[in-house]
Amino acid sequence: MTTTTTDRRRPTALWWAGQALAWVVILVAASAVTVGVLIPRIGGATPYTILTGSMQPKYPPGTLVVVKPTPAEEIGIGSVITYQLTSGEPTVVTHRVVAVALGSDGQPSFTTRGDANSADDLAPVQPVQIRGVVWYSVPGLGWMGNAIGQERRNTAVYVVAGGLGLYAAWMFGGALRGRVSRRRTESDR
Repeated sequence: MTTTTTDRRRPTALWWAGQALAWVVILVAASAVTVGVLIPRIGGATPYTILTGSMQPKYPPGTLVVVKPTPAEEIGIGSVITYQLTSGEPTVVTHRVVAVALGSDGQPSFTTRGDANSADDLAPVQPVQIRGVVWYSVPGLGWMGNAIGQERRNTAVYVVAGGLGLYAAWMFGGALRGRVSRRRTESDR
């Protein structure tokens, strides 16, 4: 018994819905990787996650902020900066500059405050502590980065991106095979 292509089932609405959902997942994941990893890397910036509510409502906990290195002379009142609590230590804070003062050596120091806080931060921030100014932010995307963990983030990104790329190629190949098969069927008639 031979089967022809006309004996094959036609794609159902459920199949099409599954295909659409798969492409949406691929696009969302690719967008997250692009916004959270690729653009910062290309732009010389660093992504950080807002962990507390001190910068609400604009930057709620879980927000990914991408910070671009900026010379201290270009930072003014209203700039949102990410800085080390103690110079050389990994712990950082993202707060808004509310005042700038010049020291006797001509170096600026910055008074900062979280948008949701009623008082300024206690210690002025020195230029050596500043990691940069917030370039852009994406609400909620920071939790994904934290779930992966800093030390495994790069490997995970490449594995996920590679897997999504292979899946997209497989989907694209399936669509091409279907078109070729339909054309052969039509030409055999």
